[in-house]
Amino acid sequence: MVEVVAYGVVPDERPLLEAALADRHRVRCLDFFLDGDTASTAAGYEVVCSSVNDVLDATVLGALREGGTRMVVQRSTGYNNIDVDAARRIGIGVARVSSYSPYSVAEFAWALALAVDRRLVRATGRTREFDFRLTGLMGRDLHGRTVGVLGTGKIGTAFARIAHGFGMRSLGWDVTENPECRELGMEYVERDHLFAESDLVSLHVPLVPQTHHLVDAAALALMKRDAILVNTSRGGLIDARALVETLRDGRLDGVGLDVYEEEAGVFFLDKSLEVMTDDVLARLMTFRNVLITSHQAYFTRDAVGQIVDTTARNIDDYLAGRTGDDVLVPPGPSGRR
Repeated sequence: MVEVVAYGVVPDERPLLEAALADRHRVRCLDFFLDGDTASTAAGYEVVCSSVNDVLDATVLGALREGGTRMVVQRSTGYNNIDVDAARRIGIGVARVSSYSPYSVAEFAWALALAVDRRLVRATGRTREFDFRLTGLMGRDLHGRTVGVLGTGKIGTAFARIAHGFGMRSLGWDVTENPECRELGMEYVERDHLFAESDLVSLHVPLVPQTHHLVDAAALALMKRDAILVNTSRGGLIDARALVETLRDGRLDGVGLDVYEEEAGVFFLDKSLEVMTDDVLARLMTFRNVLITSHQAYFTRDAVGQIVDTTARNIDDYLAGRTGDDVLVPPGPSGRR
């Protein structure tokens, strides 16, 4: 048994996390995020359970190490918020959840795409005020149109299967071609070709230096004026300022974003009584054809259940001295063996 402190735990997630660790470890669930101001609260906890919006830079990791932390287990697949090189230098182990239900994110990406295409948010807002006009609500069939999928791993493949069910032509872009997507009829093309030909573009690649601002001003300029752009992966894949300028020019039929490159300190929090100081996010919110959600694509009972189960297993592996596929940085020599 080990002492665990978990950060950024939302109310719907807490019972699942506590149940996964019950009778095995003592866990303290906190609703605030881990950063330089809150790192002191981890003092005395051998294991820190982090969320994707926590900040684990070299300074925070150093504070954790001083406080007795030896292992960080992150409840997400992405880990761009963790300085893994610093963790390796100071001897803190790091593990993540390498995979969970791909359908949660793929289905949500389609929910965004359909809501944008068929103006569902505008329509429901009207009908709540008993305005039943159809003016400005015309969408278009997706059947027979072209979808571009950037990233054809598990989530991208699940997304492509749904596109196949809609009867769409699929274009793919990735460092390696996926035979499953090929079987669905996907044609792999160069990135610029995908942007230029697609009626709907959906992003499913990880955020690494090579993909930062993958959708920049040049890529946006290539897209059809009436294309739809969806991002349920990582906010840093899109140059948000360039996206604002594109929308101001009247280009793109709609945008669905579940992530935003400066979402840390905003998403998962109630900011309704505060002044929004992020001018780019505030501007994006003003466009009627932009739908923004708060990084909830993964948030299904199935996916979160898998995430907390894997997190519990990562803690068990740490205690047993095992190094599985989820481990990014093995614990240092002063950690458990």
